[in-house]
Amino acid sequence: MDAKDILGLPKNSITQEKKSRPQKDSQRKPDGISREVYALTGGFPPLIPAIEASQLKKRPPSDEKITWQWLPFTNSARKDNLHLYHWVRIVNGVPPTGDYSFAKYNKSVDIVKYTDEEYEKYLTDPMWTKEETDQLFELCQSFDLRFIVIADRFPSSRTVEELKDRYYSVARAMLAARAPSPGDISGHPLVKEPYNVSQETERKRALSMVLSQTKQQERKDAEVLAEAKRITESRMVARGAEESELPVPSNAGPESAERAAIPSDTVSPSANVQHPSAAVAPSTITVDNASILASLRMLRVYLRTYALDQMVQAASSSAGLRTIKRVEQTLQELGVNLKPRVPTKAVCAEHLELRREILTLLNLQKQEAEGSSYRDGSYGDTPGTPKHLSHGGDQDRIFVPDMNFAGERIGKRDQKRKAPGRLSEAPLPAHKRPRKLKAADL
Repeated sequence: MDAKDILGLPKNSITQEKKSRPQKDSQRKPDGISREVYALTGGFPPLIPAIEASQLKKRPPSDEKITWQWLPFTNSARKDNLHLYHWVRIVNGVPPTGDYSFAKYNKSVDIVKYTDEEYEKYLTDPMWTKEETDQLFELCQSFDLRFIVIADRFPSSRTVEELKDRYYSVARAMLAARAPSPGDISGHPLVKEPYNVSQETERKRALSMVLSQTKQQERKDAEVLAEAKRITESRMVARGAEESELPVPSNAGPESAERAAIPSDTVSPSANVQHPSAAVAPSTITVDNASILASLRMLRVYLRTYALDQMVQAASSSAGLRTIKRVEQTLQELGVNLKPRVPTKAVCAEHLELRREILTLLNLQKQEAEGSSYRDGSYGDTPGTPKHLSHGGDQDRIFVPDMNFAGERIGKRDQKRKAPGRLSEAPLPAHKRPRKLKAADL
């Protein structure tokens, strides 16, 4: 008996469909991994990427037969034709041919050779005999210019510097003797940078002194260097301050004496017009240049173009933006670059001098224009300046515009045009307007 019998329900009233289980996607085992290891992963991708089969060592083809044999070999680096043995990989019974694989790493130095005639003609030296020179070159050939080993094996007591000096002097002399012309060997290292035995000896002596110092001596040397640096910087600052405080030298010469001798009656009115910018400009430029030079000395290392830009800014500080643009336009008209292509010291000085001369020329042109306008009386065109008019006689009368006490011209309101559709008279106030009629008034 089941629940359907208890409830009185027919057995075939409700059909239950079996739920179909989702089919699992069968994952294929990747190549290069065993079944047991893949089962341990549970089908999940490994944390570490698997190595591709292309990166694995390839298996030899099935048609190749590989064997290893104990065969003799010779090394071209050896001169005694010594026969040694080693294991060799043989493919299909064919042994490898060619030189020993490690013979390419044998590098040797080309040592200069000389004959007895060449030695007597070019290589004689009172400090060296021919036997010692021959022994030196034989050791250089055997030990590939390892002069530490050569000095240890040399029979007589010679220092490393003396052995080097003798070898390089002989090599340089033979190179110059065998060359067709001196120009052919001018770029050779032995000729371009000859060995200096005194400099090498002094270098090693100084190095040994530094390496043999104690901690206390090193500390004292560091303190001395720091104090020397501080004194140098303080002197540079003081020198820059002194140069900036120097007075501007007055260019008193014969021209100034001649100008002083000219009487004041003959001086034109335009000569009395002085521009403070033109008068103060030279001293200001000189002071600015001194301060710039002091700041550049503090930098110690700077580009010359940077110093030129600072000088140009100091020279143009008293001029306006329009004047600076006119200076640049004049330079372009003259075919001169705004910045020198080769900023040497002489070129920068000439460029700066040219800018100053152009600026002086523009200031003189400006003063001449203002002086001519002063003489022509063009200053009377400015508003509010009285004009002198002559009306048929020699007596001058001052022209004064018609103005009332409020500063408003007479008839100005009457000259306004009336807009169309607008009343000519002003509207009446509210208390003077006519009252509207009511019904009781009729």
